[in-house]
Amino acid sequence: MRIWVNGALREPADATVSVLDRGFTVGDGVFETVKVVGGRTFALELHLDRLERSARALGLPRPDRELVRAACADVLAAEPVPLGRLRITCTSGPAPLGPVRDDAGEGAEPLGPTLVVAVGATDPSPPTAAVVTVPWTRNEHSAIAGTKATSYAENVVALARAHEYGANEAVFGNTAGQLCEGTASNVFVVLGGRLLTPPLSSGCLAGITRALALRWSDAEEADLPLSVLREADEVFLTGSLRDIQAVTRVDDRELPGAPGPVTAALAAVFAERAAADPEPR
Repeated sequence: MRIWVNGALREPADATVSVLDRGFTVGDGVFETVKVVGGRTFALELHLDRLERSARALGLPRPDRELVRAACADVLAAEPVPLGRLRITCTSGPAPLGPVRDDAGEGAEPLGPTLVVAVGATDPSPPTAAVVTVPWTRNEHSAIAGTKATSYAENVVALARAHEYGANEAVFGNTAGQLCEGTASNVFVVLGGRLLTPPLSSGCLAGITRALALRWSDAEEADLPLSVLREADEVFLTGSLRDIQAVTRVDDRELPGAPGPVTAALAAVFAERAAADPEPR
């Protein structure tokens, strides 16, 4: 593996950032995970759009788009994986301990942001998943709601809970008791013949696969109670590495026959469209 760190490709042992980098000390950063197929990224430009939106929401400098593209190209040229995940991480950079950004001390120049790009091979996602709902809530009013921030501990804890119960993913409600999202996925349901997903106002991430699924289907956004997972005819997850992933179990409720017809049809459309256009806009 080769990793691009602040302007140069490095071996993993040499790919280091400062222990005072605020991405490490306070989680002050944003990131993207991009699917790589046959050595090529899928929907990179849409991911870079979201990277910029997340940085703006956190008050971080706008990432240098041309630099990020070049870093991605260098990494993929050095590590041409047939199927992989490309991780782009931008942080506010090194600073003295504490919550204040760019506090380099009197007379000192701020060190500037950190950019890291890495790629690793991955296995195909399984076609189905089991999910559990967790007792913790997403705060749809949070300053970082809907951002792809490196402050990820909440997701780590929730996913560990899912694994304890033999599930692949954990699903959050929000403070209003509405369905929100998974730790690394958006959630769709089929209810009464309608294909529905929570709106961005629920606090969910503006998923790239979610947006394409909305574009390539007759899905609608709707506020949904978390309890909809107990009555939906079909449930599926979307994500950059999952694509369209049918849900076979929610907590103790089995969904036999998954993927259902709506899920299967959209999965086929998504696979066809994604293969035909690796850079949808």
